[in-house]
Amino acid sequence: MLSKESKIRVLENFYGLDYVLFGKPVQKVEACCPELASEYVKVKGALLSVFIEMLKLVEHNPIDVLEEAIDSSHLRAMARESAVVARAVSEELIVTDKGRADIKSSLQEELNDDPSLDVDSLVKVKIREKAFSLAVDNLLVARTLEESDNVTALDEWEGRIVEEAYKVLRDSLVECAILILDDDDLS
Repeated sequence: MLSKESKIRVLENFYGLDYVLFGKPVQKVEACCPELASEYVKVKGALLSVFIEMLKLVEHNPIDVLEEAIDSSHLRAMARESAVVARAVSEELIVTDKGRADIKSSLQEELNDDPSLDVDSLVKVKIREKAFSLAVDNLLVARTLEESDNVTALDEWEGRIVEEAYKVLRDSLVECAILILDDDDLS
Protein backbone atom coordinates (compact mmCIF):
# COMPACT_ATOMS: atom_id res chain seq x y z
CA MET A 1 0.00 0.00 0.00
CA LEU A 2 1.35 3.40 -0.94
CA SER A 3 1.38 6.28 1.49
CA LYS A 4 -0.49 9.48 0.74
CA GLU A 5 2.84 11.17 -0.04
CA SER A 6 3.80 8.41 -2.48
CA LYS A 7 0.46 8.72 -4.26
CA ILE A 8 0.97 12.46 -4.54
CA ARG A 9 4.44 11.82 -5.96
CA VAL A 10 2.89 9.56 -8.63
CA LEU A 11 0.40 12.29 -9.59
CA GLU A 12 3.16 14.90 -9.60
CA ASN A 13 5.18 12.71 -11.94
CA PHE A 14 2.15 12.14 -14.17
CA TYR A 15 2.16 15.87 -14.90
CA GLY A 16 5.95 16.16 -14.62
CA LEU A 17 6.58 13.80 -17.53
CA ASP A 18 4.77 16.20 -19.86
CA TYR A 19 6.81 19.15 -18.60
CA VAL A 20 10.07 17.21 -18.95
CA LEU A 21 9.34 16.13 -22.51
CA PHE A 22 7.29 19.03 -23.90
CA GLY A 23 7.66 21.92 -21.47
CA LYS A 24 3.86 21.98 -21.14
CA PRO A 25 0.94 19.55 -20.79
CA VAL A 26 0.64 17.18 -23.75
CA GLN A 27 -2.88 18.50 -24.41
CA LYS A 28 -1.37 21.88 -25.29
CA VAL A 29 1.08 20.40 -27.79
CA GLU A 30 -0.23 20.84 -31.31
CA ALA A 31 0.08 17.68 -33.36
CA CYS A 32 -1.58 16.89 -36.64
CA CYS A 33 -2.01 13.25 -35.62
CA PRO A 34 -4.10 12.82 -32.43
CA GLU A 35 -3.26 9.11 -32.37
CA LEU A 36 0.30 10.03 -31.35
CA ALA A 37 -0.92 11.90 -28.27
CA SER A 38 -3.27 9.04 -27.42
CA GLU A 39 -0.43 6.52 -27.68
CA TYR A 40 1.78 8.77 -25.54
CA VAL A 41 -0.85 8.87 -22.77
CA LYS A 42 -1.25 5.07 -22.90
CA VAL A 43 2.49 4.50 -22.62
CA LYS A 44 2.73 7.11 -19.85
CA GLY A 45 0.04 5.24 -17.90
CA ALA A 46 1.84 1.93 -18.36
CA LEU A 47 5.14 3.51 -17.28
CA LEU A 48 3.53 4.93 -14.15
CA SER A 49 2.01 1.52 -13.35
CA VAL A 50 5.51 0.04 -13.37
CA PHE A 51 6.72 3.06 -11.40
CA ILE A 52 4.10 2.31 -8.72
CA GLU A 53 5.41 -1.25 -8.50
CA MET A 54 8.90 0.17 -8.13
CA LEU A 55 7.73 2.44 -5.30
CA LYS A 56 6.23 -0.53 -3.47
CA LEU A 57 9.30 -2.66 -4.04
CA VAL A 58 11.81 -0.11 -2.74
CA GLU A 59 9.53 0.86 0.17
CA HIS A 60 9.14 4.46 -0.91
CA ASN A 61 9.08 6.67 2.16
CA PRO A 62 9.22 10.38 1.26
CA ILE A 63 10.21 12.69 4.06
CA ASP A 64 7.80 15.39 2.90
CA VAL A 65 4.72 14.98 5.07
CA LEU A 66 1.80 16.80 3.54
CA GLU A 67 -0.56 18.28 6.08
CA GLU A 68 -2.97 19.97 3.70
CA ALA A 69 -4.88 18.87 0.65
CA ILE A 70 -3.08 19.42 -2.64
CA ASP A 71 -5.07 20.91 -5.47
CA SER A 72 -4.40 20.52 -9.17
CA SER A 73 -2.65 23.86 -9.60
CA HIS A 74 -0.26 23.15 -6.70
CA LEU A 75 0.40 19.68 -8.08
CA ARG A 76 1.20 21.13 -11.52
CA ALA A 77 3.51 23.72 -9.95
CA MET A 78 5.35 20.93 -8.13
CA ALA A 79 5.56 19.01 -11.41
CA ARG A 80 6.98 22.00 -13.30
CA GLU A 81 9.60 22.53 -10.60
CA SER A 82 10.61 18.85 -10.63
CA ALA A 83 10.77 18.89 -14.44
CA VAL A 84 13.08 21.92 -14.45
CA VAL A 85 15.46 20.10 -12.10
CA ALA A 86 15.27 16.88 -14.13
CA ARG A 87 16.01 18.69 -17.39
CA ALA A 88 18.93 20.59 -15.85
CA VAL A 89 20.49 17.39 -14.52
CA SER A 90 19.95 15.74 -17.90
CA GLU A 91 21.76 18.59 -19.65
CA GLU A 92 24.69 18.19 -17.27
CA LEU A 93 24.87 14.42 -17.74
CA ILE A 94 24.60 14.45 -21.53
CA VAL A 95 27.90 16.32 -21.90
CA THR A 96 29.90 14.03 -19.61
CA ASP A 97 32.35 11.55 -21.08
CA LYS A 98 29.98 8.68 -20.29
CA GLY A 99 27.04 10.51 -21.88
CA ARG A 100 29.02 11.16 -25.05
CA ALA A 101 30.27 7.56 -25.12
CA ASP A 102 26.70 6.23 -24.82
CA ILE A 103 25.55 8.43 -27.70
CA LYS A 104 28.54 7.43 -29.82
CA SER A 105 27.87 3.74 -29.16
CA SER A 106 24.22 4.14 -30.09
CA LEU A 107 25.20 5.97 -33.30
CA GLN A 108 27.64 3.23 -34.26
CA GLU A 109 24.97 0.56 -33.78
CA GLU A 110 22.51 2.43 -35.98
CA LEU A 111 25.10 3.09 -38.68
CA ASN A 112 26.23 -0.54 -38.65
CA ASP A 113 22.63 -1.59 -39.26
CA ASP A 114 22.11 0.99 -42.04
CA PRO A 115 25.17 2.85 -43.33
CA SER A 116 23.02 5.00 -45.63
CA LEU A 117 21.49 6.97 -42.74
CA ASP A 118 21.99 10.73 -42.59
CA VAL A 119 24.61 11.10 -39.84
CA ASP A 120 23.72 14.71 -38.91
CA SER A 121 20.04 13.87 -38.41
CA LEU A 122 20.90 10.69 -36.55
CA VAL A 123 23.22 12.56 -34.16
CA LYS A 124 20.41 15.01 -33.31
CA VAL A 125 17.94 12.19 -32.72
CA LYS A 126 20.34 10.21 -30.52
CA ILE A 127 21.22 13.25 -28.42
CA ARG A 128 17.52 14.07 -27.97
CA GLU A 129 16.70 10.46 -27.05
CA LYS A 130 19.51 10.30 -24.51
CA ALA A 131 18.63 13.69 -23.00
CA PHE A 132 14.94 12.77 -22.67
CA SER A 133 15.76 9.35 -21.19
CA LEU A 134 18.08 10.89 -18.61
CA ALA A 135 15.48 13.52 -17.71
CA VAL A 136 12.75 10.90 -17.27
CA ASP A 137 15.09 8.77 -15.15
CA ASN A 138 15.98 11.75 -13.02
CA LEU A 139 12.33 12.69 -12.54
CA LEU A 140 11.08 9.22 -11.70
CA VAL A 141 13.99 7.19 -10.36
CA ALA A 142 16.60 9.48 -8.81
CA ARG A 143 14.32 11.08 -6.22
CA THR A 144 12.59 7.75 -5.59
CA LEU A 145 15.89 6.13 -4.65
CA GLU A 146 16.70 9.01 -2.30
CA GLU A 147 13.32 8.65 -0.61
CA SER A 148 13.26 4.86 -0.24
CA ASP A 149 14.13 2.49 2.57
CA ASN A 150 15.03 -0.61 0.51
CA VAL A 151 16.82 0.33 -2.72
CA THR A 152 18.66 -3.01 -2.76
CA ALA A 153 15.34 -4.64 -3.69
CA LEU A 154 16.06 -3.52 -7.26
CA ASP A 155 19.05 -5.90 -7.29
CA GLU A 156 16.83 -8.90 -6.64
CA TRP A 157 14.94 -10.91 -9.27
CA GLU A 158 11.67 -8.97 -9.03
CA GLY A 159 13.53 -5.68 -8.95
CA ARG A 160 15.43 -6.49 -12.14
CA ILE A 161 12.17 -7.37 -13.89
CA VAL A 162 10.57 -4.08 -12.78
CA GLU A 163 13.66 -2.19 -13.88
CA GLU A 164 13.67 -3.82 -17.35
CA ALA A 165 9.96 -3.12 -17.79
CA TYR A 166 10.61 0.47 -16.73
CA LYS A 167 13.39 0.88 -19.32
CA VAL A 168 11.27 -0.54 -22.16
CA LEU A 169 8.34 1.74 -21.30
CA ARG A 170 10.60 4.76 -20.77
CA ASP A 171 12.14 4.24 -24.20
CA SER A 172 8.66 3.90 -25.74
CA LEU A 173 7.52 7.08 -24.01
CA VAL A 174 10.56 8.99 -25.26
CA GLU A 175 9.96 7.67 -28.78
CA CYS A 176 6.31 8.78 -28.66
CA ALA A 177 7.33 12.22 -27.39
CA ILE A 178 9.88 12.65 -30.17
CA LEU A 179 7.30 11.63 -32.76
CA ILE A 180 4.86 14.18 -31.33
CA LEU A 181 7.50 16.91 -31.31
CA ASP A 182 8.59 16.06 -34.87
CA ASP A 183 4.94 16.02 -35.92
CA ASP A 184 4.46 19.39 -34.20
CA ASP A 185 7.46 20.80 -36.08
CA LEU A 186 5.88 19.71 -39.37
CA SER A 187 2.47 21.26 -38.70
